[in-house]
Amino acid sequence: MTILVTGGAGYIGGHMVLALLDAGQQPVILDNLSTGFRWNVPDGAKLIVGDFGDEALVSRIIAEHKIKAIAHFAAKIVVPESVADPLGYYLNNTVKARSLIDCAVQGGVKHFIFSSTASVYGDQGLEPVAEDAPFKPESPYGRSKLMVEWMLEDTARAHDFSYVALRYFNVAGGDPRGRMGQSTPGSTHLIKRAVQVALGQRPSLQIFGTDYPTPDGTCVRDYVQITDLINAHLLALDYLRAGGKSVVCNCGYGRGLSVRDVVSAVKRVSGIDFETIIAPRRPGDPAAYVAANDRIKAMLGWRAEHDDLDEIVAQALNWERRLHNRQSAES
Repeated sequence: MTILVTGGAGYIGGHMVLALLDAGQQPVILDNLSTGFRWNVPDGAKLIVGDFGDEALVSRIIAEHKIKAIAHFAAKIVVPESVADPLGYYLNNTVKARSLIDCAVQGGVKHFIFSSTASVYGDQGLEPVAEDAPFKPESPYGRSKLMVEWMLEDTARAHDFSYVALRYFNVAGGDPRGRMGQSTPGSTHLIKRAVQVALGQRPSLQIFGTDYPTPDGTCVRDYVQITDLINAHLLALDYLRAGGKSVVCNCGYGRGLSVRDVVSAVKRVSGIDFETIIAPRRPGDPAAYVAANDRIKAMLGWRAEHDDLDEIVAQALNWERRLHNRQSAES
């Protein structure tokens, strides 16, 4: 069965491609390479360079490659940027997703996996938030993703079409075999930035806000390791193929870690002390995101296998070193 992976040359989509190949399945990647990399595409996967909002192109890919399922990862994901450029986010994340979903329906694609976000919840407090919590997105990024969830829900009611939307919490780490990691130069991921500071690639690390209503005053997040996250997608694909009904699931460990917790882990694992600078809060950043994960365990049979912060940090460190060596060799 051939699966179309939008954004498959990037961080999360790229790990999905690896997992599909490891499972003996056939991925076709659609990526405009704005944040993905051609060299990130493993042998055995076909890359088509283009925009997932290009209806003619997507329709042709579905027909020519006999696409049976779509895993949709392509999106803009930087919360402060979405506050500054809301229309750009609504265009890329919502309007283009509408085109992709329409192509799926018209092309007879019955299964769709959507990369959603915990940002749909907004600031719910330190307790784990369940999927039926009220929506309070605090940024255009969160709203743009929530709109896609609504479109998928309505589409599934009207057509022979089913989906799983996975609401990610904070994705981190890399492939345990060292084949892939977070490679985007301007990434805002905390663990990546902290690792870069530890390795001397950045002069210091900014901590955005220390006056949040959390135990140490810094933001609290539920960090989920990338391989565990991608395993949820494979389970979702199996679930849909077996006739499962459309469902939305959180994907997180149910455990919150603060910015200071992460900084301490990077210093501990790297053995390097580094400077941190206190900065003002960023717009759109809630105090805490922690996942209630009972539904994904019950519905998809998902279990965490890499939920150790030191392991996650070590993967990020190892990948950053590999990435630096690669860039040095090319320069």
